[in-house]
This record gives sequence, structure tokens and C-alpha cells, in this order.
Amino acid sequence: MRYQISGKQIDIGTALQTHVETELNEVVKKYAERPTDANVVFSRSAHEYVCEATVHLSTGLTTSAKARAPEIYAAFDACSEKMETQLRRYKRRLKDHHRDRTEPVELFGASSYILAAEEPSEGSEPETLQPIIVAEMETAIPALSVGEAVMQMELAGAPVLVFRNEGKNGLNVVYRRDDGNIGWIDPQIAT
Repeated sequence: MRYQISGKQIDIGTALQTHVETELNEVVKKYAERPTDANVVFSRSAHEYVCEATVHLSTGLTTSAKARAPEIYAAFDACSEKMETQLRRYKRRLKDHHRDRTEPVELFGASSYILAAEEPSEGSEPETLQPIIVAEMETAIPALSVGEAVMQMELAGAPVLVFRNEGKNGLNVVYRRDDGNIGWIDPQIAT
């Protein structure tokens, strides 16, 4: 498994890197069979350290966790526990996913944009209705079943997931509703 361990405006020593690789390797190997890479980022927020970890599996699934603590090692340990809890909770579903899917998830390229939020001032109209694009990047849209898409969204801790429905070969969306349930948008293709 490839590791990318970095810090945002803080120095990450070799002892912490070794600790992260050892502990994360144990957690992931216990519950996931084919991890490909892991990205762990440490940052500082006021008096706390923040650890964000993302692990990609060869099947296309991604799991992520985030934790805060007053000490950097404690922040990673809490993040690792959250990831272990996620993987343990979905172990049966992940095993079923591996058994049913012999090939990795097919990914399609798409553009992803980040739009600037304008601060509305009282009594003034915006100069234009066109949003300001802050960033443009490439993103991947996976080809999944609806159940796999829901699992992927929950593992990643994301509020929404756009995917290509394997059954109907069209773009679909799953999202977490305000009432806690999962919504599924399956547009009808006009013929």
C-alpha cells in the first residue's frame, strides 16, 4: 500500500510517519483485502491537531475519517479508530462487494468546479449572474449499482455521490436527506 503522509503548516517527523504506516496498515489489512493507497493529512486548528485519513481500495471504494485531539498522536489514533469502526461495520458488505465484482469499478472522467460564494450586500444587485469559478479539476465518476453507491457514499462520509448506474447505464445521484434517509435520483431518459 502506498502512503502519503503530510502536514499543513506543521512538520511531520519520521516517528509519526512510521506510527501512521504501522497502525493504518493493521487496521486496513484486518477489514479490507486490497487497499491501494492511503492519504493522511495533519493540520492544526487552534489548540487541537486535526487528522484526516482517506484510504482507496482497488475495487474503487474509498473510506475516510477525521478526528481532533490536543496531541497529534491522539488525533491519529482517534481517526484510526473511526476508520476501523467504518470498515468493521461494512465488512460484510465489502466482502459481498468483492465476491460479486471480479473487475475493479470502472471510472469515467468529468470536470469538477468550485464556485465562489458572493457576500450579498444590502440593497445592491450582483453585477452578473455568472458565478466566479475558483477551481476546475478532473474527477472520476464510478460505475456502480445503487447499493454500492450508497455504501461508497457512507464510507466516504459524503453528503452526495454522483455515479453511473450499471443497471441502466445512466447518471444517477444518491444523497443524504435532512430526515436521515437516503435519496436516489434516477432521471428518465427521453426517447
